Amino acid sequence: MVPDRVPASFRDPSGFVFRDGEVIKRWIGPLYLRQYEALTQSGFYKSLFQKHYLIPHLEVDRTAEHVIIQPETIPFITYPYEWSFLQYKHAALLTLKIQKYALERDFILKDASAFNITFHNGKPVFIDSLSFDFYEEDTPWHAYKQFLTHFLGPLVLAHYYGLDYLKTLSVDIDGISLGKLSALLPLKSYLSPILYTNIHLAAKYEQKHASKSATDKARLSKNAQIKLLDALYAYIESLAVRQQTEWDDYYNQTNYETEAYEQKKQFTNTWATAIKARRILDLGGNDGTFSRELPESVESIIVADVDANAVGQNYSKILKNKERNILPIVADILNPFPGIGFNNTERFSFLGRLKEWQADGCLALAVIHHITLSGNIPFDMSARLFAGISEHLLIEFPNREDSWVEFLLNSKRDFKAHFDFYNEDNFEKEYSNYFDIVSKVPIRASHRILYTMKRK
Repeated sequence: MVPDRVPASFRDPSGFVFRDGEVIKRWIGPLYLRQYEALTQSGFYKSLFQKHYLIPHLEVDRTAEHVIIQPETIPFITYPYEWSFLQYKHAALLTLKIQKYALERDFILKDASAFNITFHNGKPVFIDSLSFDFYEEDTPWHAYKQFLTHFLGPLVLAHYYGLDYLKTLSVDIDGISLGKLSALLPLKSYLSPILYTNIHLAAKYEQKHASKSATDKARLSKNAQIKLLDALYAYIESLAVRQQTEWDDYYNQTNYETEAYEQKKQFTNTWATAIKARRILDLGGNDGTFSRELPESVESIIVADVDANAVGQNYSKILKNKERNILPIVADILNPFPGIGFNNTERFSFLGRLKEWQADGCLALAVIHHITLSGNIPFDMSARLFAGISEHLLIEFPNREDSWVEFLLNSKRDFKAHFDFYNEDNFEKEYSNYFDIVSKVPIRASHRILYTMKRK
């Protein structure tokens, strides 16, 4: 009996992902059995596992008609439009590494979707075990165009125009077209041999030969392909983005006194220990400063922030410290990514994934005034949001005397009076509809209060 596939797994005729209770498994059909046997018997899969390039799997069932494998559990899947620039770069570089490694062993990646990469144990990892096929002599890489539209395109657009272009796959799920990409890039991009060859010339060729694939009847030796991969790798590795963002380097420009800062760190640790948390969501966590104060008993931490530079700084710290339990993600709680793709279930929503992840506690430090005053979100609505995310909440409330609150209120100008509701009493009243207030602790040398709450 063929199991029911998850809604996101329908594009590949070779097989699909399904749920067996709480466990994710992958069904491999007759179309792919020959490739699967070759990849397994040659030790190719095993070598990718050892290199931490491909998520490890175990074979758990086999018949003449199918094989079922069980991949290592990944607690939370992130998508390309939720990555910082450095994460996106590393995902692209991993894809090129895998294609080169495969090519040298007479295999290829049959697709180069950015959605085949996620972040796990602090690093990018390839998650589609069925993306490999046999290499045919002198046949160009058929997934080359997809690599350009999923990886090179968003990265060079972000390089020239800013970090928002890393979100292109949230709008164009199949990748930005070469023609559109060529038109968007500045004239100086023609001076780059990589961009001229791989984007501008490729776009012209595609337009001229629109009725056939760019690789139809083309011939390209293995050595030439490896040189192309090496050139793309070197170019992408050198890419940088120099956009200054609003909350970049936040903790070096914050208005906290040292005493207040240290109190928050200690309180965060004490709270997580008291609730015996194993999974924590740090919402608005910037570069993960306070997540790193959590006790070692916390096994998994998602640090979500709207600022891609701050998320990038967090990711750099994760790599430097070899931290396996922190997952940095770009997310705007005022506009979280929805479900997209066919039937809006091909890529799952941010909040839907969070609810399935089941955080034991949520850190919401220095975010409620931005939610309320920047987003115009009433207390009742934000309380309902937090109650849907986790049972326990540690939330910081800056009162009206706080300098950031004063700045946000003054920016409202003629509408400032509309926000007279923003005060401690109304906050407690509205949040008490969804939570029991466990403790209330003023932060020393500040105009802020730390609340611990438990969902009713």
